Amino acid sequence: MDDSRDMFGDSPPWNDGDEEEAAPTSAEMEAAGQVSMFGDPEPAPEPVAEPEPVAVEPEPEPELKAVESAAPAAAPAAPAAPKAPAATAAQPYRVLARKYRPQSFGELIGQEAMVQTLANAIKRDRLAHAFLMTGVRGVGKTSTARLIAKALNCIGPDGQGGPTIDPCGQCEPCQAIAEGRHIDVIEMDAASHTGVDDVREIIEAVRYAAVSARYKIYIIDEVHMLSRNAFNALLKTLEEPPAHVKFLFATTEVDKLPVTVLSRCQRFDLRRIPAPMLAEHFAKVCGLEGVEAEGEALAMVAAAAEGSVRDGLSILDQAIAHADLDGEGKVRAETVRDMLGLSDKSVQRNVIAAILDGKGPDLLALVAHQFALGVEPIAILRGLMDLMHRVAVAQVAGSAHDVHSAEERAAIEGWAKALKAGQVHRIWQLLLKGHEEVKSAPDPLVAVQMALLRIMHAADMPDPGSLVKKLEDLAARAPMAAPASDGGAAAAGPAPAAVASPAMTAKRWEELVEDVEHAGELSTANTMRMQVRVVELGGSLLRYSQPPGFSEDIAAVLRASLSKATGERWEVFKVSEEGAPTLVELAEARKNADSDAVNQHPLVVATKAAFPQAEVIEDERPLAVGGGARNWRR
Repeated sequence: MDDSRDMFGDSPPWNDGDEEEAAPTSAEMEAAGQVSMFGDPEPAPEPVAEPEPVAVEPEPEPELKAVESAAPAAAPAAPAAPKAPAATAAQPYRVLARKYRPQSFGELIGQEAMVQTLANAIKRDRLAHAFLMTGVRGVGKTSTARLIAKALNCIGPDGQGGPTIDPCGQCEPCQAIAEGRHIDVIEMDAASHTGVDDVREIIEAVRYAAVSARYKIYIIDEVHMLSRNAFNALLKTLEEPPAHVKFLFATTEVDKLPVTVLSRCQRFDLRRIPAPMLAEHFAKVCGLEGVEAEGEALAMVAAAAEGSVRDGLSILDQAIAHADLDGEGKVRAETVRDMLGLSDKSVQRNVIAAILDGKGPDLLALVAHQFALGVEPIAILRGLMDLMHRVAVAQVAGSAHDVHSAEERAAIEGWAKALKAGQVHRIWQLLLKGHEEVKSAPDPLVAVQMALLRIMHAADMPDPGSLVKKLEDLAARAPMAAPASDGGAAAAGPAPAAVASPAMTAKRWEELVEDVEHAGELSTANTMRMQVRVVELGGSLLRYSQPPGFSEDIAAVLRASLSKATGERWEVFKVSEEGAPTLVELAEARKNADSDAVNQHPLVVATKAAFPQAEVIEDERPLAVGGGARNWRR
């Protein structure tokens, strides 16, 4: 036992040092395992550094004042000053389209009718339960939906306000909605939530009252992307929602919405923003950004935006970034034109001048120069069409109003006075035809050259109205044709045999043929027209002869048909004497006489004198289909 004590001591080894060393805790054991697996952690910053700013808290105010006053004694406080700007510089840049999103209805441009309707509805407490905003992209559909949400849930700075068309923007609901974090204003993108399950979640949630706002509002953007089943599931809730729920829909393709949805919403069609209003808005934005911009440059941006505020602000953002490269920071028309790939206005005027002056080499050189600068051929034609449109408008209005350049105004007004309206419209139509050709041509440059050369050759040609007037003047100066004699067409040559026959006899024979035809004897009536030359016709007596080429005996057939048509007994004899022409021969003679009269008309004579190879073409179509041999004369 002593040996045991010598080996193990006076007490068991598991009892030695119980009082001095405690067993490790579970946290310590876990920390030891972490160290063994991942190594020692980096030492944490010592908390001793934190009390230092507390110790100098009484002195920052004078040091800040010294920094603000820029006194030399404030140099020791310089390290503390950059901390605030450093935090500001760390914020990401917000594009102009997001930075200048309307925060009130007063900042919403171009939609005065909708704002007035909403204001009256709020004042009279006639708010619909569902609103539908439709229009092209970038006119303010989603912004309007958020503004309506703010207007309905605003409580005023004092917390006692009600729905208003002018939300304060200071209360908690207004700020939360503007920042997109309000729990009772739910925005859903229908493009990514198209199914019936997404709509079912809305249907289940509308039963519960709003948490903190006056109304629970659902904003569904691009609502036309919902599936048919989703629309059907939403119909009943959309028609009779709870009093605390409002639906705000936004879409660019309202035609895709079912009629059942349209009938349950109050619809607002947001119109495109006019280019002058967009240019004025962009000028204000440039002022707020501290950027100088030329009026012509802003007009180009507004025209390229095509009525969309968001598109225009995106282009303006790009133009400002492009302008910063030249060191001046001013948005100029030249840089915007280069950025957008537009044709230079001065080059457009030179192209029109070359077309009107017939200078083909200059025209081709200008087009090649524009193409070398990167201007697309389709953009060249589009710029020329816009220029001719301005000329046409200046002809009607008397002056060019929406032109920013004095040189362009002078050129447009000069062409408006020098050119006729028909010439301007013909050039525009030829440009439009060339536009379609360039779009589908395998080589757009060659297509635009050929289109402009065609316009150049057609520019000096008279229009149809001028051509008709010229022909009328030639006809007025041409000698009149000799008048016909009493015998009818004696001046044109020997009279046909039909002129020598008595008119009454011919008229009665035509009536008899028609009576035979009405009696049902169609074949006999045709025979009477082609083979009967009347020698004598009186009472119930007919003496006739036949033209050369007809030898059969038709007397019995004529006798029977005439007796049947008139109810009288007829005596019909064939003789060898020369009779009057048949009805077919009379019709042919009248046709020839009409052709001779047309050819002798002064206008036709003048036309043939101006165009020696011209021919008069007879239209043999029936009158019922728009033709007829004598339609032109009539």
